[in-house]
Amino acid sequence: MKAYNPHEIEPRWQKAWDESGLNTVREDESKPKKYVLEMFPYPSGDIHMGHVRNYTIGDVIARYSKMRGFDVLHPMGWDAFGLPAENAAIKHHSHPAKWTYANIETQKASFKRMGLSYDWDRTVVACDPEYYRWGQWIFLQFWKRGLVERRESPVNWCPNCKTVLANEQVTEGECWRCHGAVEKRDLTQWYFKITDYAQELLDDLDQLDGWPERVKQMQANWIGRSEGAEVDFELLPAEGKDDGQTITVFTTRPDTLFGCSFFLLAPESKLVPELVAGTEYEAEVMALVEAASKVSAVERAQGDREKHGAFTGRYVVNPVNGEKVPVWVADYIVADYGTGAVMAVPCGDQRDFEFARKYDLPIIPIILGEDDALYPQLKDEQNRVVTTVDWEKSYEAEGKLVQSGKYTGMVGGKHSPAVDAIIGDLEAAGKGKKSVQFRLRDWLISRQRYWGNPIPAIYCDKCGLVPVPEEDLPVMLPKDIDLSAGETLATHEEFAKCTCPKCGGPARRETDTMDTFTCSSWYYLRYTDPHNTELPFAPEKANRWMPVDQYIGGIEHAILHLLYSRFFTKVLRDMGMVDFDEPFKNLLCQGMVLDEHGDVMSKSKGNVISPEDMIAGYGADAVRAYILFMAPPDKELQWNEDGLAGMYKFL
Repeated sequence: MKAYNPHEIEPRWQKAWDESGLNTVREDESKPKKYVLEMFPYPSGDIHMGHVRNYTIGDVIARYSKMRGFDVLHPMGWDAFGLPAENAAIKHHSHPAKWTYANIETQKASFKRMGLSYDWDRTVVACDPEYYRWGQWIFLQFWKRGLVERRESPVNWCPNCKTVLANEQVTEGECWRCHGAVEKRDLTQWYFKITDYAQELLDDLDQLDGWPERVKQMQANWIGRSEGAEVDFELLPAEGKDDGQTITVFTTRPDTLFGCSFFLLAPESKLVPELVAGTEYEAEVMALVEAASKVSAVERAQGDREKHGAFTGRYVVNPVNGEKVPVWVADYIVADYGTGAVMAVPCGDQRDFEFARKYDLPIIPIILGEDDALYPQLKDEQNRVVTTVDWEKSYEAEGKLVQSGKYTGMVGGKHSPAVDAIIGDLEAAGKGKKSVQFRLRDWLISRQRYWGNPIPAIYCDKCGLVPVPEEDLPVMLPKDIDLSAGETLATHEEFAKCTCPKCGGPARRETDTMDTFTCSSWYYLRYTDPHNTELPFAPEKANRWMPVDQYIGGIEHAILHLLYSRFFTKVLRDMGMVDFDEPFKNLLCQGMVLDEHGDVMSKSKGNVISPEDMIAGYGADAVRAYILFMAPPDKELQWNEDGLAGMYKFL
């Protein structure tokens, strides 16, 4: 019997496939289409076993579909902009493009050695000008539609990466890429108004029957729709001043207004410095603001963290009973949700309960369960009857309202009769209204780095902010930049200095670049028409191939790439570029590859298994078959070279 020699068999057949054009897309409309796609990689070196697993799964689906008579689109490209290339260039006194394209060639050779069935004629590389030109074009179309905004606001700043981050790129107070602590800073930045599509992004999750429930739930939680009311509290003037104004809060529980015993502002609130300026409370309040700025909003909002606060010396009026309520600044309140102001109801919210206990603030019980035993009636300093119960923590469930004026005795809770009644009365009195809020915030897309897609905008002293004309695209990244010497786009005068397209006068370019997730939010559409020089893609091409029938990639992108791509698709649909609502019909999130000790493989841990080494020893077919057989595709796979040797013997 002839010995099995993969190093003779595999190259011979791979050459035959290439010469016959086996993997070239035929675009045969007489056949049903099948679009199989794996998330394209970042070219940060050679591929690892996680890549091998991802791409092997996709390759099997693509080959199987082709054998069943489908017209199959199975492309590959590279998500090639981003910080690693820039940092590598600085470290090695090189250029990001040189590092990036060298790594692309390395990865491409590995993909070919694995025998993956890609149509290489459809390759998309995000840092190629013929691709990022259309990213700039899409930015301009968003701008025309009112979906681009430049504004000052508190943003997430990563000191290590020296750039801002979108909310979705901060995990438990850390940068998603370097894992360093993230700070809050007030900066003027560019945003995509993804919030305009918040409700549709939430509703259309119901269309995604082929997605894992876990991913859909993660997106639903991140979008975070809350129904409730906006309630207006009158700020009482400071002593000797006439500076009263209205502060609006959003609450999902307006039925608990009678239990509001103090009022909270986020440290980031622009109102805070105004309230305490020149007062005896200023030093303590501003010290709290300074301390809060050093802790991420995510960490501050965690329920088990010790809470800190400071009294402003000011009061608001509770609109349902006219009571004066003290205004505090508290570090567990964040400006990212609602209005950055909170009506504190310690009997119904555990964080407010703990804050009230710490600072000896009133805890007025106004909602009771059927089994709560009432203590004898007492009277407070205002001679008000207070029904007191012996609680060790807040009562957050539904129950019967007490001490709530005419609403006493009604059932309280979200969507309860008490909520509807109180909102109706607030609206009639002009002190509030029914409202829906979302946790989702607009997508901050500007980055203070070189290796990214330039934002096509120009600043003119005479004309103001001006978009780059479409005929002048692409705004090219300059190649003659020395990052290791500290040069940036802002200091590169040849790039930054330009002429205003409106008045012809001197002007300056925007020197921020776009978040790399803008590149990956539409690449799957470019694959359908990769050589188009008139548009990012022809609508008829996209509509023929899309949506992607099977998408494969890591669950870590559940509220990043996957949410952003859904947003892009809906905007492009509203532009008339596509005729579908969702980009990915079926989603498979492959499990991670673990080392022999059960740890996730990573370069930093030094436990990465090189696919090239395994292919050199056992052949690509053995590696691919081992990856497929050793665990279900969505479960973790623990690496065991003995199993690979067994698969080699089987072949």
